[in-house]
Amino acid sequence: MGDAKGISKEKGEGKKGGQGGGKTALKIPKGTRDWFGPEALLRDKIFSTLGDIFSRHGAVPLDTPVFELKDILSGKYGEDSKLIYDLADQGGEICALRYDLTVPFARWLAMNSVQQVKRYHIAKVYRRDQPAIARGRMREFYQCDFDIAGEYDPMIPDAEILRIIVEAFTALGLREEVTIKINHRKILDGLFTVAGVPDDKIRTISSAVDKLDKSPWEEVKKEMLEKGLTEEIADQIGKFTKHNGSLEKIIDILRNDEKALKNDKVKQGLDDMEKLVAYTQEFGISDKISFDLALARGLDYYTGVIYEVVIELPSEKSGDTRIGSIAAGGRYDNLVGMYGKKQIPCVGISFGVDRIFTILQKKHEAEKLKPRGADVFIMAFGGKNGLLLPRMAIARTLWDGGVRAEFLAKAKPKLPQQFKAAEDKNIPVAVILGEDELAAGKVRIKILGLPDGHPDKDGRLVERDNLVEEVKKTLTELPTQSTVVVNQ
Repeated sequence: MGDAKGISKEKGEGKKGGQGGGKTALKIPKGTRDWFGPEALLRDKIFSTLGDIFSRHGAVPLDTPVFELKDILSGKYGEDSKLIYDLADQGGEICALRYDLTVPFARWLAMNSVQQVKRYHIAKVYRRDQPAIARGRMREFYQCDFDIAGEYDPMIPDAEILRIIVEAFTALGLREEVTIKINHRKILDGLFTVAGVPDDKIRTISSAVDKLDKSPWEEVKKEMLEKGLTEEIADQIGKFTKHNGSLEKIIDILRNDEKALKNDKVKQGLDDMEKLVAYTQEFGISDKISFDLALARGLDYYTGVIYEVVIELPSEKSGDTRIGSIAAGGRYDNLVGMYGKKQIPCVGISFGVDRIFTILQKKHEAEKLKPRGADVFIMAFGGKNGLLLPRMAIARTLWDGGVRAEFLAKAKPKLPQQFKAAEDKNIPVAVILGEDELAAGKVRIKILGLPDGHPDKDGRLVERDNLVEEVKKTLTELPTQSTVVVNQ
């Protein structure tokens, strides 16, 4: 996907500016980006696709401030708390930019004494991290969250979240490429205990294990040893975390491990996962789930099922590129109780829009897909004063009828100019005005880009009064094109 010169790039050209006429290098902060034109349209298409799915499942939108009181965010993210952006003291309030959308949701639940809700939230979050633009890791980025809060029977909301994940990536055209890696915090904590990890080190060792998808075992083991584990305990963890596969397969492995089954947390987690087997089969998503005992999720607030969505693209199979998880979440039953008097169980998923965008953009470029903002270009063929006023009138008619349309903002445009503008914008249909046709109450509808000799190459005349209906009919009959239709 192309973009305007100097736009949506991390660095721009140095130009004169600022006070006193000195030179100022024009750039944006590392790990941020500008969104323009086709990129913004594709991003908004992701938003609308996910928002429609969230609404289909009964969720209502929530928006919260971009910054929270620092105390609200503190102590919720484990070792990642160092990535929170602190703000200066303003009027006695110590604030920080939000790190995710989950903690603000928990704060909102507690403040408003909401006992049950399905909510979604699409907004920017901030991490004081080292950015990796090519891999979609940013300092400012979008998340799309869906959460279910309230008391329900075990694993039913969790299964619905997994169903939403599959629906989302199916709608985005990525179902075949994605896998949902799943684990259970109780199983993981129980296995750590069985291996001999002290209770006060379970969270910090979880953070080390969470790096297994990015680092080789020897590096993770070295970190665990540095954090105080013996080599024997670390190796025992390595034996557990090597297992992955279907829910049934890993459940069977753990059910046959007598030592693991003596741990109450492991037994509780396995009971949950066995329920999930039937639920995911009924929802038609069991083929997309991999039970991975190496999945840890470093955030402190998770209490039950945890999951990450990973993607395998052709370029990644050869090791050319690497993009981290593109969605992640889990169950957090104790977070709301940190702010209010009552615990409210919650489970949710967060989609990483910037990483999804990076994948879709690459896919569209590989398939030579082009986004478009309008469906119809209004043109004038000759005529007095370039038929500007009639073009405006036709545009108004189409806009009033819900059709996305535009015309060249010139009083007397040349016809080649108008065709070129439509081609550059990837607009598939033209409404062409001529003086004689307008006098007869007619306009011409033409599908652009048809080859010579095609029976519809010259288009067809239609009654002006029926224009909206005829245009909509034409749009439904367009030949298959490599086009991403955005903002419908």
